[in-house]
Amino acid sequence: MGSKKEGPGLSVELGPLKLKNPVLVASGTFGYGEEYSGIIPLRSLGALITKGLSLKPRKGNPPPRLAETPAGMLNAIGLENVGLEAFLRDKMPFLRRAGCPVLVNIFGATEDEYAEMARRLADVDGIAGLEINISCPNLKAGGSIFATEPGSVYQVVSRIREVTSLFLMVKLSPNVADIARIALAAEEAGADAVSLINTLTGMAIDIKTRTPVLGNITGGLSGPAIKPIGLRMVWQAAQAVRIPVVGIGGIMTAEDALEYLIAGASAVQVGSALFVDPRACLRIVDGIQSYLKAQGIPHISSLIGSLRVGQEPAECR
Repeated sequence: MGSKKEGPGLSVELGPLKLKNPVLVASGTFGYGEEYSGIIPLRSLGALITKGLSLKPRKGNPPPRLAETPAGMLNAIGLENVGLEAFLRDKMPFLRRAGCPVLVNIFGATEDEYAEMARRLADVDGIAGLEINISCPNLKAGGSIFATEPGSVYQVVSRIREVTSLFLMVKLSPNVADIARIALAAEEAGADAVSLINTLTGMAIDIKTRTPVLGNITGGLSGPAIKPIGLRMVWQAAQAVRIPVVGIGGIMTAEDALEYLIAGASAVQVGSALFVDPRACLRIVDGIQSYLKAQGIPHISSLIGSLRVGQEPAECR
């Protein structure tokens, strides 16, 4: 019997990080991995990104913390997490056996907290890299966030880069005027990749009580509703930087993921789709491979950044 012919290649490189496929799970939607391990084989993922982690445990915001919206959802979880010590003690033993690269999403209220988190995770066995969530409150700046100004982005990423040689992916906020400048600042500070977009700030109102639906008043909007914004920003960022861009925002199907890849993303993160279909990542990986096969594309690298712009429209036939 002849050997089975392999399908199109799906492996991608995010700087020094090599992944078997371009489909990752987004932070905050997959817990610490163990919660989904009985539903999908984690080894089938391109990478697993943990729930956001801080130095000390956080209880998060008061309920209600979730609200469904047209074509999406609002969340105001408030970055609830177990804290660094409990993560290392209780979560890392399982994550070391996940069978796929593990990226730890970290955040802090100050530059010192970011640097301390990165330093303490730098030599932990089983961690392939860090995703830096810079869209959190900056207490010294009166409640603004690091992600909105190129200077503050450069400063915090530089501090982190000084204390670790781990792969660094910086997660960018869409609530900015010029995403290209922000992505460039992260690159210049030493980031190996950028991921975007984080959620958009939104709110919902109960007209019967005339009160906010969310206990925190505002929350982060995710899901299919934000995909056009995510696509636009990924395309703009990919035009500006030389490091890989990872696309996030409203990826529910293989077609959604393919749009991001064509726009210039080297990989994608799946988030809200997991609440609808916990096996969405498997379906998306299969769909990408089927598309490549149907298009006669031997490897996904030929698809990344292949958007055609400024061309005459094809004649109607």
